[in-house]
Amino acid sequence: MKKTILKMSLAALSAVVLLSSCDKGKYPGFEKTESGLYYQFHTENKEAKKPVEGDVLSLIMVYKNSKDSVIFDSRQRGGEIMVQLSKPTFKGSIEEGFAMMAAGDSASFYVNADSLFAKTFQAERPKFIDAGSDLLFTIKVVKIEAKDEVEKKRKELMEKQMAEMEKARGAEQGLREKYLADNKITAKPTATGLYYIEKVKGKGAKAAAGKTVKVHYTGTLLDGTKFDSSVDRKEPIEFPLGTGQVIPGWDEGIAMMSVGGKATFVIPSSLGYGENGQGPIGPFSTLVFEVELIEVK
Repeated sequence: MKKTILKMSLAALSAVVLLSSCDKGKYPGFEKTESGLYYQFHTENKEAKKPVEGDVLSLIMVYKNSKDSVIFDSRQRGGEIMVQLSKPTFKGSIEEGFAMMAAGDSASFYVNADSLFAKTFQAERPKFIDAGSDLLFTIKVVKIEAKDEVEKKRKELMEKQMAEMEKARGAEQGLREKYLADNKITAKPTATGLYYIEKVKGKGAKAAAGKTVKVHYTGTLLDGTKFDSSVDRKEPIEFPLGTGQVIPGWDEGIAMMSVGGKATFVIPSSLGYGENGQGPIGPFSTLVFEVELIEVK
């Protein structure tokens, strides 16, 4: 299950008096803390350890506006979200609710929308949320981890990723040379490292920086894995050449073509997606593109 870090100032109360008041009329079935937070537990383990400031909670969270419209549902965004607990942003905030819950607990909370957006999210309240209204949060705590444990895992993951990146960096040239040899490509690279292999010489207008070009393409990794194809989509793409809207290897390669031309680009990572990669393209990946220039405007 994919997890994401929730990038907002969510917090938790490490020590709060959670005495229920007798004011339960506003939301039947809900109890109210002294700070004004309405809550209702659906599953509760009163003996389990509660989170403290700095702990990281893995949550499934849904919240709705007063018209019962869903504003956020973590299940539609990969499943769980991770929230690191800190101090609450206002009395009766959702952060206090987090502090009440143990792993495995599920509960609902009513939170003032104006305060939530102004003080917790630090953003303007959307117009579809009524001023003065309360939002209904329904939360299940999947797991609670200490800050140190999370940092340790994060460090180990970063070290693993760095090792994989260094391995990919060292292997790229050898893998590229093997691909060129296996495919009997004898073309010399340009000064930047691009391999341009002309398949069909174009007879139409010449591509040039500043002009809009229309192209068909298929992109693969060196092992033949296809990661994108306008041909499969039956939808060529258009873009102004030489403006940085595509990877540098494309800007350079297409500028060498004329309409009607077809070519293969072997693009080193330095002219592609570099050390970061993108999607199925890993760090330090040499890419192969079959490109057809359809039109120059």
